[in-house]
Amino acid sequence: MNRVFGKKKSAGPPAPTLEETNQNMGKRVDHLDAKISKLDAELRGYKEKLKTTKGGAKQGYQRRAMETLKRKRMYEQQRDQLAGQQFNMEQAAFGIESAKDSISTISAMKNANVQIKQQMKQLNIDQVEDITDDLADMMEDMNEVNDTLARSYGMPNEVDEADLEAELDMLGDELEEEGEMETPSYLQDTPLPPTTLPGSKVPSAPSGVDEYGLPVANNA
Repeated sequence: MNRVFGKKKSAGPPAPTLEETNQNMGKRVDHLDAKISKLDAELRGYKEKLKTTKGGAKQGYQRRAMETLKRKRMYEQQRDQLAGQQFNMEQAAFGIESAKDSISTISAMKNANVQIKQQMKQLNIDQVEDITDDLADMMEDMNEVNDTLARSYGMPNEVDEADLEAELDMLGDELEEEGEMETPSYLQDTPLPPTTLPGSKVPSAPSGVDEYGLPVANNA
C-alpha cells in the first residue's frame, strides 16, 4: 500500500518564533563581540612587541598581527550582519504586536457600538425633551414662588437711592450737633493761667493760716 499511495510525511518540528530567533541571534552577536574583544587584546600585545623587536622576529609579529586583524574584521562583518537581521526581526515583531493591538481595538469598538445601539433603543428623544421642558417650567414656577415669599410688605415698590443718601447725610449732621450740645462750654476742662512767673518761687502761706487762707487753730 505504501508503494501505491506513498507514505505520509511526518510533521516536522514547529517553526521557531520571532522571539526565540531574536534571542538566538542576540547570543551569537554577544559571542562575536567577545571574540572581537579578545582579538583586540592580541593586537595590542603585538603592537607593543613590534615596538621592542627588530629583524625577523618583528616580521613574524607583524604577520601574526595582520592575520589577527583579518579575523577581527571578519567577525565584525558577521556581527554587523547578524545585528541587521536582528533589527529586522524586532521590527517584524513590533508590526505583529501592533496588528494584534489594532485587532483588539477594532473588536472593542464593535462591541461598544452594539451596546450603544441597544441602549439608544431604550431612549425616546421626544420623552427626553418633554421631561426637560417640564423641569424648566417647574423651576420657573419655583422661582416665582420664592420671589413672592421674599417680598417685603409695607415698603414702597421703588426707593430712590439719592433720597436715601441725602437722608443719611442729614442724620449724620444731626448726630454731630447733638454731640456738641451735650457738654456746655463752661463745663469743659480748660487750663488755668499760671499765677507765677516761670522760675520764681511759690510764696509760702503766712503763719496762722493754712494753704487755703483759713485760720489754723493753735493746740496749746
